[in-house]
Amino acid sequence: MNSGFVHDVDRATRLGMPEAIFCEGKDAIALKAIVTELAAKVGQPSLFTRLSPDRYAELAREGGFEMDYDPQSHTGILHGMLGPRPETVAVVTAGTSDLRVAREALRTLQFSGITTDLIADVGVAGIHRLFARIDHIRSFDMVIVVAGWDAALASVMGGLTGQPVIAVPSSTGYGVAAGGTSALHSMLSSCGQGVLVTNIDNGFGAACGAIRMLNMVARKLA
Repeated sequence: MNSGFVHDVDRATRLGMPEAIFCEGKDAIALKAIVTELAAKVGQPSLFTRLSPDRYAELAREGGFEMDYDPQSHTGILHGMLGPRPETVAVVTAGTSDLRVAREALRTLQFSGITTDLIADVGVAGIHRLFARIDHIRSFDMVIVVAGWDAALASVMGGLTGQPVIAVPSSTGYGVAAGGTSALHSMLSSCGQGVLVTNIDNGFGAACGAIRMLNMVARKLA
């Protein structure tokens, strides 16, 4: 069975991050072939993103592999996590509706060996909840903020913390929220100095951006 998949064996060396498999849009036959190939590579951890519960259930019924699957984040991990690292990243959400995207970022960071904490439901609709957690958030090396609607939390976080802030617009919100487009525009026009913005719902991309920055600092300190 030929999946057409070409394994990027050099990515960890080249980018400081292992290869991840984006599952959305891959047909069942191709995805099964990829999982089978990577499951055979014992000792080589692999991350699968956008793996829906239904598609995972199809794969699991056929068997032949053991995967750590998280249905909320739509992520799966083969062969365990990478080795632990000293860096820390807080993943902060405006609301509980943002958790799927936030957990995608969280799982990507955890897979990479980075210590994380999820601080959920601290958006501007109840901003006192953020103030109650802000000292804890400031104790981390970096902050990822996931927010939909008007995405005001990204600007607030940019003004309250000195760490690098990566903002992820989520597709949460009614009507003119337009599937996250309003949140994206709001984050891009933030007056918070140095707030970086990913594409809509791209928790994986936010985590990878954090990892790249942390890798650079680690190399400088080595």
